[in-house]
Amino acid sequence: MTLSETMPDAMWAIDPEGAGGPELLVPVRRPVPAPEPGEVLLRVAAAGVNRPDVMQRKGLYPMPPGAPSILGLEVAGEIVAVGEGVDEVMLGQPVCALLAGGGYAEYAAAPAGQCLPVPHALTMIEAAALPETLFTVWTNLFERAYASEGDTVLVHGGTSGIGTMAILLGGLFGLTTIVTVGSEAKREAALALGADHAINYKTADFVEEVRRITDGAGVAAVLDMVGGDYVPRNLKCLAEDGRHVSIAVQRGAEASVPLFEIMRRRLTLTGSTLRPRDGQFKALVADELQANVWPHVEAGRLKPVIDRTFPLAEAADAHRWMEAGDHVGKIVLTMG
Repeated sequence: MTLSETMPDAMWAIDPEGAGGPELLVPVRRPVPAPEPGEVLLRVAAAGVNRPDVMQRKGLYPMPPGAPSILGLEVAGEIVAVGEGVDEVMLGQPVCALLAGGGYAEYAAAPAGQCLPVPHALTMIEAAALPETLFTVWTNLFERAYASEGDTVLVHGGTSGIGTMAILLGGLFGLTTIVTVGSEAKREAALALGADHAINYKTADFVEEVRRITDGAGVAAVLDMVGGDYVPRNLKCLAEDGRHVSIAVQRGAEASVPLFEIMRRRLTLTGSTLRPRDGQFKALVADELQANVWPHVEAGRLKPVIDRTFPLAEAADAHRWMEAGDHVGKIVLTMG
């Protein structure tokens, strides 16, 4: 291991013992991790808060084998140590990184291949809010759903971190984006961010609205984080040869679907989870993002939507705010 500064032995982290409510999220002292071969150690400036963190805290999202029990799937900070096989030129560089866990802490280890440079156009808070949603939307909407310029897509949860990132990327890559939201205030927020259409699902049937918006043609792809009884309704929104991508199951992990309709209209149902994928896959995605998306980031054309920040010690309040469901964009923890 090569260091760029004298390292403390211990750090503050959010590492809940057991499953339960937000009150479990109290700072505790933990050893500073040492980077393994192929990893870097970051002095964390900020860490993104994501729905899987809430699910893990509740005991509903098992960690991948070997992942730290400390919460947190994305961070931004400065590289202060490198493991075996990592070029020392990375020392001192500001980066953001996708993690399997360990982000809610003053220091975090990350695979070097899952790091992206933080350009001058981004603050550390903005950089910390990018990796999880950017990797997720890119791999699912653009790779699994093959969304391309000129396509119309439907994205549920339009003001979530995933939804806002889909809106922003859709604008950069020529998509017509329809989103669903749960209030008029969120509908206005989604439109202000660049969604072409926003449907308040509490006051309108999104299936009928998609049919109206598309003149009955339907959408090329649906990005769904709802699951359950939304799936057959989503299929009604798809055009022929349409693609349905599941990335979460907030309303249930099972659905009944019309198989003959899927056959007749040549629909594709797929999905993925990012966290359990291996480092080689995530490094490939990072390379794709650096080639295709990072020029927009460096030019200031792509910045994540930040809802609010909380100090690390107030991680419990950050989770309460996420669970309240009133946020638009990302919630971020900052280090003292």
